[in-house]
Amino acid sequence: MSGTFGFSLPTRIEVGPGLLGVTGKLVQTVTQGIRILIVTDPGIRRAGIAGEVVNSLQKTGFATEWFDRVEPNPKDKDCETGGELAREFKADAIVAVGGGSVLDAAKAIALLQTHAGRIKDYEGRGKVVNEVTPIVAVPTTAGTGSEVTRSAVITDTGRKFKMTVKDVKLAPKLAIVDPETTYALPAGITASTGMDAFVHAIEAYTCRAANPMSDAMALAAMEKIFPALRTVVSDGSNKKARYDMMVGSLLAGIAFSHSDVAAVHCMAEALGGLYDTPHGVANSIFLPVVTAFNVQADPVKHARVAKTCGLPVAGLPEAEAANLLVEELAKISQEIGIPAFSSLSYAKTEDFEQLAESAYLNGSTPDNCREISKDDYLRLFEQSYI
Repeated sequence: MSGTFGFSLPTRIEVGPGLLGVTGKLVQTVTQGIRILIVTDPGIRRAGIAGEVVNSLQKTGFATEWFDRVEPNPKDKDCETGGELAREFKADAIVAVGGGSVLDAAKAIALLQTHAGRIKDYEGRGKVVNEVTPIVAVPTTAGTGSEVTRSAVITDTGRKFKMTVKDVKLAPKLAIVDPETTYALPAGITASTGMDAFVHAIEAYTCRAANPMSDAMALAAMEKIFPALRTVVSDGSNKKARYDMMVGSLLAGIAFSHSDVAAVHCMAEALGGLYDTPHGVANSIFLPVVTAFNVQADPVKHARVAKTCGLPVAGLPEAEAANLLVEELAKISQEIGIPAFSSLSYAKTEDFEQLAESAYLNGSTPDNCREISKDDYLRLFEQSYI
């Protein structure tokens, strides 16, 4: 952790049950125009959640157009198609309704409406020259945090590689966080997205880019997420648990946006790029083994995570408390139904070399709290395959 850091949150946040019904009034604070492009995926549109948003927008006087072709792990080609539609429609703002894939795709679409070229031209940091079309983010999972981040993770289909486009101009102008959007989520999606949020928090807290502001947000996120996770998976109707997960995910998003993620994400994005594995599932699979690798580099912070999660660590040496955390992470993953790496029929051991290379090339590798090589990644993939 260095002594110099910055903190900027350009996103206005509104949180509470029932906010979906007043989306139109909230969007009026973001744009004086009337043309709104709705970015979502087919499932969210069928579920009626995006339709509720559209009804509110139309009642408020907005004209709307749909782009509902976002796939899990959003693809470069779909973002480019969406950017073309946004230009043709002359969208004054983009309202993104969905999980992390939808929110990230909306950022890419907003960028491509206002900038020439392909999305891969903007891979990396600080390449966005002009302001992008204003984005309103309506998350429908408690996991992504993308509603308050300044980055978009997009699959380069040519390389089968998940690239990151990062610039403060991509941050949504407004986040409408309504826990009611998650009430109907099945247990499997609730589990994987919830673990995704926890990974955001723990990596933001323990990585080398951490700072006092991101630490505060990450710890607050873990305090919300960990006690609620088992409850919300076993009883999706528990409104308090749903609320806590949404707020925890939001806090985790702020944390890692102002810090970074680390080796868990590097491995998960390698897996998602090659196989299209859902991001939350991939993060969940690798969290225990990467944490076991990392604890020796910073037992103090990992012990603090264990304490924050409510584990019985009082009086234990920090190294023992950190190891207890590793055991608990493996335990909770199994209890909430995260699949084993080896159970993914498409995952092949002969691909591990390629996966290790992709993970090592990820821009977040240098921020892992313990120095990590390509060979280390290869061993971690092998250890996870049980």
